[in-house]
Amino acid sequence: MQSGILEEIYSHGNKKKAKLLSGYFKTGHGQYGEGDIFLGLMVPTSRRFAIKYKDISLYQVESLLRNKVHEIRLIALLILVWKYEHGDEKEKQKVVQLYLKNTKYINNWDLVDLSAPRILGNYFFNKKDKSALLKLARSKKLWEERIAILSTFFFIKEKDLTWSFRLARMFLNHKHDLIHKAVGWMLREVGKKDKQKLKEFLNKNIKKMPRTTLRYAIERFPKNERLMYLKK
Repeated sequence: MQSGILEEIYSHGNKKKAKLLSGYFKTGHGQYGEGDIFLGLMVPTSRRFAIKYKDISLYQVESLLRNKVHEIRLIALLILVWKYEHGDEKEKQKVVQLYLKNTKYINNWDLVDLSAPRILGNYFFNKKDKSALLKLARSKKLWEERIAILSTFFFIKEKDLTWSFRLARMFLNHKHDLIHKAVGWMLREVGKKDKQKLKEFLNKNIKKMPRTTLRYAIERFPKNERLMYLKK
């Protein structure tokens, strides 16, 4: 069955779109997506494949997740999201274990952003032990760090802002722009829930905060407030 799935996915490839996607996701030498391979599938197509093959075994999903092709890994992650959201507690735990075991293959921002909040964020929100998220955040591996901060997106939606602030503080001195953007994005979402708490965080940490993070965080502020923070 696996070969049939791959054959069908490959049949929807588009060389022109693959070239565009390779540039968009920075696959050149020294870039964050160096060496990644694209078929040229758009996300809606990947979603359709994920729904079509949602009932394959976790063993088969893991095989897809370890594929060299970006879109095949994305399809695998979308299947995992479906399995997690429709599974019982035992199935959810298996999905989380598989996810954490294969973070090296969740290696671009779209793969992280479309999966981490809905799987890890949902799972760890009600767990007292969140050490797995801290381990990811402290890993010094770009994509695991992004997985950690993006997982808190689910927490924010549930009005728990503590972990987003905690990880944001950990990443204030991070060197990579993709983490600056991710942290700023989460802070902006925090501000939608509690603007005063966001302002308190900004006032306390603005001198250490990357400008990209700050700009993302204050994006929804009125113009006069944005200018005030940018001048600090």
